[in-house]
Amino acid sequence: MRNLRLDICYDGTRYRGWQRLPGVENTIQGKLEGTLSRILGEPIEVSGSGRTDAGVHAAHQIASFHCESQLPPDRILEELRRYLPEDIGIYSCQEAAPRFHARLNAKGKTYRYRIWNSPEPCVFQRRFVWANPEGLDLEAMKRAGALLVGEHDFSAFCGNKKMKKSTLRRIHRLDIRREGKEIAITVTGDGFLYNMVRILVGTLVEVGRGDRAVGSVPALFGGKREQAGFLAPGQGLCLMEVFY
Repeated sequence: MRNLRLDICYDGTRYRGWQRLPGVENTIQGKLEGTLSRILGEPIEVSGSGRTDAGVHAAHQIASFHCESQLPPDRILEELRRYLPEDIGIYSCQEAAPRFHARLNAKGKTYRYRIWNSPEPCVFQRRFVWANPEGLDLEAMKRAGALLVGEHDFSAFCGNKKMKKSTLRRIHRLDIRREGKEIAITVTGDGFLYNMVRILVGTLVEVGRGDRAVGSVPALFGGKREQAGFLAPGQGLCLMEVFY
């Protein structure tokens, strides 16, 4: 049994997220599994490094799968590029160590959230940014972001209220900067809870609006979902890199 690794990118606009869902065709995992199964002539189950939400994008998502087929990786890559839709791209397909698992072996991830912070129209980037023209205090957001760095109980930033596993996570870096008319929020951590980055962004935007004090952020650790900020729209979020 072979183990192969894929490096993937996708525009998540028209998909219901990464995870395969019963009776739903338009998921990234579902498209990959269906296409690989046809190419290799056997049922294929793909494991991703994480599950991106509906409308969320990936510049570099990693996936792995097992197969009996002896089709060379370069041929698999060629066939995937031929048959996958244009909004799912494959950078590489390569043999992996027998015990490699895209999710279980991941050591960390970097996400970036883009806010189009201008009243001017954003026609050509509208699928990849959240258009929010309101004035935001960038310095206050940076101070609040610095308080989120480190290991904390991010229960208030988890969209799964029935979460029974540990909600302890470590954020290694959180960078907020203005790039022209955009505000880019880049977060690197050892792992992320369901909706965590989007809730982090919503909380930081509330600070930027003046609706939430910078000093109130530490009180959210170990708290309930209702205490943290709103869930920022999915289209502004992109998985940038996975670390192993």
